[in-house]
Amino acid sequence: MGKIIRNLIFGVVVAVVAVFAFGNAINTASNSTVRSKITIMAPAAPGGGWDGFARTAQQTLRSDGIVANAQVVNVPGASGTIGLSQCVQMAGRDDYLMVTGGVMVGGIAVSKPNETLEDVTPIARIADDYAAIVVPSDSDIQDLDDFIAAWQDDPTGFSFAGGSLGSIEHLTTAMLAGEVGIDPADVNYIAYSGGGDALSAMLSHTTTAGASGYNEVAPQIEAGQLRLIAISAPDPVEGVDAPTLVEAGYDVQMTNWRGFVAPPGITDEQKQELVDIVTEMRDSEEWTAALERNSWTDTYLVGDEFEQFIEQQQEEVNAIVEELGL
Repeated sequence: MGKIIRNLIFGVVVAVVAVFAFGNAINTASNSTVRSKITIMAPAAPGGGWDGFARTAQQTLRSDGIVANAQVVNVPGASGTIGLSQCVQMAGRDDYLMVTGGVMVGGIAVSKPNETLEDVTPIARIADDYAAIVVPSDSDIQDLDDFIAAWQDDPTGFSFAGGSLGSIEHLTTAMLAGEVGIDPADVNYIAYSGGGDALSAMLSHTTTAGASGYNEVAPQIEAGQLRLIAISAPDPVEGVDAPTLVEAGYDVQMTNWRGFVAPPGITDEQKQELVDIVTEMRDSEEWTAALERNSWTDTYLVGDEFEQFIEQQQEEVNAIVEELGL
């Protein structure tokens, strides 16, 4: 009888241990899934700022062993709002990150899509970039004074290549127009869904000038193919040989922040795991080198502060768009 009882007790203990082990295995598998594979969506065509940001993140996550397999997918269109819609449709997926930033905020303000950044899960703001105003290196325009004079002389004929409508480049040119006495509605702004297409337009003289994220055109500036006229930063940027628009006396400053959001419907634990992954990436030596290489400013922000920042950004950009009549 005693032997039977001992066997029963042993069986119960084994069963309980098995249950706990099974439960831990499920938790471990759940927690490790995103560490084994993650998808990063760049809501733009290849060759632009978001694409470059996503692929830099991909490389850092892989090389530092933060995530075993990180892949990038491109979903271009409408200042990232097509990608935003797709991200919302991924509800519940904890292995998915979408690049976002100031361009998407502007796109939401201009196109007023059904989905907004309130419909996704904020993860982190990582870095800031600024819009650069450039012309082909063989242009007669040598500096900002020449640029403004040529623009004022023929507002509708003076064309800009830049990112999607509502992008930082678009808002910067519209705000600068107002500052120099040109009706923002008269700005001949030609929007491209990817930085590569906009760059091609600048280099081929399809447009008079261009506005783009500084890091997107820095190689062409260094190679002598484009001439940097000004940047939209609030303060001078180390290593950038051009005046800010503020320095030149124009009340125009726009920051193109970049960060990550996740689909809606994930748990607090799943969100924290994504925050941890992005934080480990940001703290790595490779990412620090990427910041310097791309002239990005480290503006790391997570949690409630990041959510509040997004809300404030959307309110501010909505006001700018309304004021400019865009």
